Amino acid sequence: MWCLLTLLSAISLGFYDVLRKQSLRANAVPPVLLISTATSSVVLLPILLASANGLISPESSIYIAPITLHQHLLLVCKAAIVLSSWVFVYYGLKHLPLSIVSPIRATAPIWTLIGALIIFGERPNSIQWVGLVVTMVFFLLFSKAGAREGVNFKHNRWVFMVIIGTLIGSASALFDKHIIVSADIPRMSVLCYYSFYQVIMVIPLLFIMWWPNRKAEPILFSWTIPAIGVIIILADFFYYGAIAAPDSLISLISPIRRSNVIISFLMAALIFHERNMLRKGLCLLGILAGISIIILGSI
Repeated sequence: MWCLLTLLSAISLGFYDVLRKQSLRANAVPPVLLISTATSSVVLLPILLASANGLISPESSIYIAPITLHQHLLLVCKAAIVLSSWVFVYYGLKHLPLSIVSPIRATAPIWTLIGALIIFGERPNSIQWVGLVVTMVFFLLFSKAGAREGVNFKHNRWVFMVIIGTLIGSASALFDKHIIVSADIPRMSVLCYYSFYQVIMVIPLLFIMWWPNRKAEPILFSWTIPAIGVIIILADFFYYGAIAAPDSLISLISPIRRSNVIISFLMAALIFHERNMLRKGLCLLGILAGISIIILGSI
């Protein structure tokens, strides 16, 4: 079940990447972040109110349970980590092709695996190890294919921003395991409250990073911007459900979830008409093989 939930999260994330790229093509990063995070909060607010007034049963999968002050503080930390990752990745995504950003982001499971082995003592079985290695190798090959498009990975600041965002995102994945399992925060409570805290944190960023240059970077509203906030709720809902499963391994959830690169890749070709897709497509076959092996070892 946790594999299925992770795959559903990956599919959602694939379309999430496409919506982000489309939204950022004509807009600055801070307004897109504010509108999308505010949309998430607006969607979740009625569910919170209905939960608080007994209109949604505590047994329901969308019930938002009250949490302690300590748990709120953990979610403030999570919001800060995720928002930091998003800021770096959004700036990189605005200035780089989606088919380059996605493979770089796909290296996140490598760092999550290292952290999971060290911190949580997770031990995948032999079949899962084979699948994990295969997936990682082809992820790296996929990343290198972008160099053929003239993007110098050693001297491009947007590439470095994506890498930094990816490393922060890996830390967030490990923190997710702690808040869902160790701190025992219900997944809907995580979704709801950390979305609220993100909105609060984005507002000062908007005035610091965008407001002084707002005339040079006006907001061109598109339906894709609020759609970002809706689809990330779905992606995280499935993701937290996978993490909460008693037999799940974060070191395997992360690479399966990063298979969203497949959808991002296809959309980069079909919608954005990006280049060098054949070489990247061959690498995708290896990614699919690795993910299939991981799932096989989890049955």
